Order: sequence, then structure tokens, then C-alpha cells
Amino acid sequence: MKKHYLLGLGLMLLLSANVQAQDEVIEKIIKEETENSQLKQIAHELMDGIGPRLVGTPQMKKAHDWAVEKYQGWGIEARNEQWGEWKSWERGITHIDMVAPWTKSLAGQQLAWSPASPQGGATGEVVVIPDLADEAAFAAWLPSVKGKYVMISAPQVTGRPDYNWEEFATEESFEKMKEERTESNRAWNARLQKTGKGRRELPIALEDAGALGIITSYWSQGFGANKIFSASTKKVPTIDLSLEDYGLLFRLAEGGEKPQINLNAQSKDLGVAPTFNTIAEIKGTEKPDEYVMLSAHFDSWDGGTGATDNGTGTIMMMEVMRVLKKMYPNPKRTILVGHWGSEEQGLNGSRAFVEDHPEMMAKIQALFNQDNGTGRVANVSGQGFVDSYEYLGRWMSKVPREITRDIETNFPGNPGGGGSDYASFVAAGVPAFSLSSLNWSYFNYTWHTNLDTYDKIIFDDVQSNVIMAAIMVYMASEEENMVSREVRIPIGRNGEPTEWPAMRSPTRKGGLDN
Repeated sequence: MKKHYLLGLGLMLLLSANVQAQDEVIEKIIKEETENSQLKQIAHELMDGIGPRLVGTPQMKKAHDWAVEKYQGWGIEARNEQWGEWKSWERGITHIDMVAPWTKSLAGQQLAWSPASPQGGATGEVVVIPDLADEAAFAAWLPSVKGKYVMISAPQVTGRPDYNWEEFATEESFEKMKEERTESNRAWNARLQKTGKGRRELPIALEDAGALGIITSYWSQGFGANKIFSASTKKVPTIDLSLEDYGLLFRLAEGGEKPQINLNAQSKDLGVAPTFNTIAEIKGTEKPDEYVMLSAHFDSWDGGTGATDNGTGTIMMMEVMRVLKKMYPNPKRTILVGHWGSEEQGLNGSRAFVEDHPEMMAKIQALFNQDNGTGRVANVSGQGFVDSYEYLGRWMSKVPREITRDIETNFPGNPGGGGSDYASFVAAGVPAFSLSSLNWSYFNYTWHTNLDTYDKIIFDDVQSNVIMAAIMVYMASEEENMVSREVRIPIGRNGEPTEWPAMRSPTRKGGLDN
């Protein structure tokens, strides 16, 4: 009896010591990030020092090399893994000036992969595609665009976001505006359909007819915010103008006042460049061939500096690695981070990693991905993994309550088929989870816009995310066994069972049709 009592007491003391040691590491993680966060410096170096990270550009390669050097400076092994090639292009200046009927500098920029203006720019009249009868009438009108700039986006009825109308307008006025907007968009779409050209075909037809350039405006429904994506022209520049300046030129052109602009948009076509993922790791001591992964895409669109998409996810994961290396330098399992290239063009970097490392997929304990903006984590889904509630719940219970108290969970949830890089791993059967954040007006103001810059980062929220992710990675690493991978067949929107997402191959040579 006494022997059994002593054995039981010894086991209790051992378990207590393990819990105490575990809690000490967690306390150290919290203390380090609270008192010695490097987030602002990392963000400054990446967003201000390097800037946007469009796949295939010299800035993208510079960012990969910077990340490797940064990790190595923290004593963390890091490397760049090539997974493909992409059209290489370098953005230059964009100067846009209205020179008639009066003079005004206009706010805008060329779209990604846009061809350049002639050196010094070119001056020409601005015209709007008229409301023609049919495709034949468009073909007859087309030669008239030679030497002119052509506007191809719908004019906006209002430059005020709906929330501004809701705050100040009468109900009748607000409803009237929405009806006018609906009719204006319908009429413009009908006008474009009569050309017989698709969205990407129309700019090509215009440049082939001798247009000096294409003028667009993709308003993001927020004050001063425009989406900046890619050009489809191959010979002449395509620019995006602010809502205000686009409307000015449109009204002048429609009114017969023949506005003229001088556009000087410079860029360089650099051929084809290799594309990479940056991988960093802290080697495991007991189970080095099992992994806990951090994940964030490294590339961005280049209207701004990619601060909230996905600079915040990037700096968060880099800071998690820094903190863990300092406070948990000898993890049980290997801790990996993937900074993926070309997420914006179809999750290409992460899909390539999954495809190139099939032997690793069954050995990944869990993966945590962060992408959608600067806010603190607000939602976690089990992604269809039946037992995710049990282990994620245990791991999250170690995170300070003030960080997790408002997080909504959905277990087991449905697997994500796209949206961000965790989906590449879910398709391979890996328990991969999106740490989805509060939006901070993300979709209107910073998602793929000209306003996605350093000043939009909410560092307190990112710091909370660092603490949460670091603790969960630590807990996942210390877990005695690999977690369950049992999945539930996903349920579709109609309530009927569907299939688990299929693995998809990346585009390994892209952008060459731009």
C-alpha cells in the first residue's frame, strides 16, 4: 500500500512539475512579447524599407532575401525555396496631369505589369466609349481612338460610401441615390456589352487601334480607396484614377469639352524571374521529423505597401518565431514557418510546397495561418476535423483570457477550399487553421487598395495575435501524440454532403500572358 502511495505521489509530482514548467514557458512568451515586441521595427523594414511585394518583381526577391537574413540574425535557420517563375516587372513613376480645359495634377497610378509610356510621357485627348448600337458600330468607331486615351470604367453616381449616406441623408434621398446607381451601372454594362469585347479583350482592341493608353477607376467604396490590380494591355499603359479625378475627366469628355492629359507612366519589363517561398525552422529535439507550422503569404498587390495584406500576417509569424527561438529554443517538434509567394494569383507558393513535400504532410501536427487584415483574431474554425474542438480548445485555454474571450469558434466546421494558404494544406489532409481577424474596414479600405500602408496597422491587435499563436504552437509542439486527422464530410449550402477539397497544382510559370 505504501509503495503504491509513493508511486502515485511521484507521478503527481512529475505531472505538477511538467505543468509548472509549461506555465513558465507561457509566462515567458507573454512577457517577451509584451515588454520587448519587435513588431514595429519589422514592419518598418518590410513595408517602408522594401515596399510592395508583387510576385516576380525585384522588390519581391529583395523581401525574400531580407527575411532570410532577418531570421539568421535571430539564430534561426532560413532559406528561399524556388517553386516557379513569373513575369518580372518593375514599377516606375506615374505622373498624370490634365492640361486642358484647365490644368490639374491627377491622382492615380499604373496597374501592375502595365507597359510604359514613351519617355517623358505623351499628351492626348481623353474620350469615353460611346453608347453605340452594336458590335459593328463599335468596329466602325474604333479607328477614332488613335492618339487618344480611352476611359473604360463606369462613372460613379456618388463618391460617398453608403455608411456616410446612412448617417446624414434622408431615407428618401438615400433610396433615390441607390436607384440611380443601379441604373447607371446597368446602362454602363449594357454599353460595354454592345462592343462585343470582354473585360480583358476591350483594352487589347483599343491599344491595337492606336490608343495612347487606357484609363480605369476601380473604386473600393471607401473615401480615397481604389483597388489596384493588373493591366491587360501589352503595348500601352493602363492607369487607375481616383474616383474624383476619373469623374472629372468623364464628365468633361461626355460634355464635349475634350479634356487632355499628359501621362508619364514608367515601368520596366524584366523578362522572367524565379519565384520563391521563404522557409525558416527551429529544429525539434525529440521529434525533429514532426512539424508544427506557421503560415502567411509574403506577396502583395502593389497599390500600397501590402501592410494588412499580408504584411501583418508576415510580421506576426516572424515575431512568433523570434519569441519562440528566445523562450523555447529546444522544441519537442520542429517548428516551421512558410512565407508563401504568389498567394494573390492562386495560392501558388503554398500549393507548390504541398506538392513538392508530400512526405511532410502526414507529419504536420497543425498549421496556423493568418492573412485577412490587421485585427485581433476573431474567428477560428475546425476546418472539418472532427476532434479539433478537443485539442484546439486545450491549446487556446492556455492563451490569456483577455485575448480569447471574444473569439467565435465553429467546430468541426467545414474545410476551406480557397481564400488563403491554409486551404492548400487542408486539401492534403493537414489540420490547418485560419486565425481569422477583425476586419477594421479591411475590404473597403485596405484589401488590395492604394491605402494598404504601414499607418493602418493596429499593433496592439497584432501583438495579441503573436501571443496567441506562439502559445498554440508551443502547446502543439509539446503534445504527447499526433492529433487526430479524422474528418467530417463537408456540408454544402443546401445542407447536402459534398466532397473534401481536392489538392490543386500551382501555376509554376505565370504572368506571361499579361
